Amino acid sequence: MTCNPPLVIWLSVAQLISWGSIFYLFALLMAPLEQELGLSRAQVSLAFSLALLADGLAAYPVGRWIDRGHERRVMTAGSLLAGVSLVLLSAVNTVAGLYAVWTALGLAMAAVLYSPAFAVVTRRFAHDFRRAIITLTFLGGLASTVFIPLTAWLMSSLGWRLAVLCLALLHLVVCAPLHAVVLRSAPRKPVLGAAETSGAHRASGVRDLIRSKPFLLIGLFVTLMMAVGVAIPAHMVSLLREHGLSETWVIAMPAAIGVIQVLGRVLMYLFEHRLDLHQVNRWVPALIPLGLLILLLAPGLAAWQVTAVGLFVMLYGLGNGMLTIVRGTAIAQYVSRQHVATLNGALGVPQALARAGAPLLLGVMWSPHGGYQNGLWLMLALSLVGLAALILAQAQSLIQHDTLD
Repeated sequence: MTCNPPLVIWLSVAQLISWGSIFYLFALLMAPLEQELGLSRAQVSLAFSLALLADGLAAYPVGRWIDRGHERRVMTAGSLLAGVSLVLLSAVNTVAGLYAVWTALGLAMAAVLYSPAFAVVTRRFAHDFRRAIITLTFLGGLASTVFIPLTAWLMSSLGWRLAVLCLALLHLVVCAPLHAVVLRSAPRKPVLGAAETSGAHRASGVRDLIRSKPFLLIGLFVTLMMAVGVAIPAHMVSLLREHGLSETWVIAMPAAIGVIQVLGRVLMYLFEHRLDLHQVNRWVPALIPLGLLILLLAPGLAAWQVTAVGLFVMLYGLGNGMLTIVRGTAIAQYVSRQHVATLNGALGVPQALARAGAPLLLGVMWSPHGGYQNGLWLMLALSLVGLAALILAQAQSLIQHDTLD
């Protein structure tokens, strides 16, 4: 079955809203929550970490339900849960309530963000799912560009509680009905291509692959780069304020990341066939530590500080946008195409722990005097270790390939 443009476009609209009103919301709420609830940076950061942990741990059962043909129920329920949770967040007054609400939002993310949407289009459009996924990724990448300034404007005009209530209505009035309508007639079984129906994808040899050096190295690469990629956006607004930028720049720069991410994906799509694939896979993640290094050096650049921070945002946006593709294809390229789904699933728990722990760790390492400096040095080190793991995995994979030949 070929791609159904209306279905993919409507799913993309829901992705835009879901990413923008949940994932990117937290960075803007951090300061108001600290002030109004009297919490420390670490205490507030724990709320987002709980959401990411719930998201990661719920991913497996959500995937199983979608595989059984319940995609409409899963994504509609996820949007309803997101809306109700945001309503509760708008009224939260205690730290326990804050943690409970963000845990519920994490469960909602597991049901409405990229993973379930990718599974839906893969099940429905076996021969054209790549085009559908690219479309979803393009629009999802614009979520920060649309929702960071929109949410900031709502917060300045209405206060953060009413702003969150407005975002809740988007899930209840737009996303939930969209999922309920466009996901009708879900196939009970995925629409398979010739390769899948031929029996080529057997489960034999998976245990050996999980213990192999390429898999362990790719697992380390994916987990560490995901940790950095989740920690930075959660603290982005506070991090930029720390560099003395005006409020206009503090909102404009994170908002620009969405456009930059999409630009990176477009460039990769247009030019990767003209370049060596393995080299592309190396220099894309290298943009992340390079950007972090420039940000760490920015305070010493005086008048050039805003330019340096802008360069960090550019490098981080390009790298993070293209890194989504590199992370998503690394297992297939360097470990096994035949067992890619199973092997990616084996990384679910470490990825969930990394997603949950990294924002909290960055918040814990923040101090009133040193700011984010120590935490950023740690993020730089983690990204360099992840890059090294990828390079070693590439080398190990080539060695094994040559041995088999």
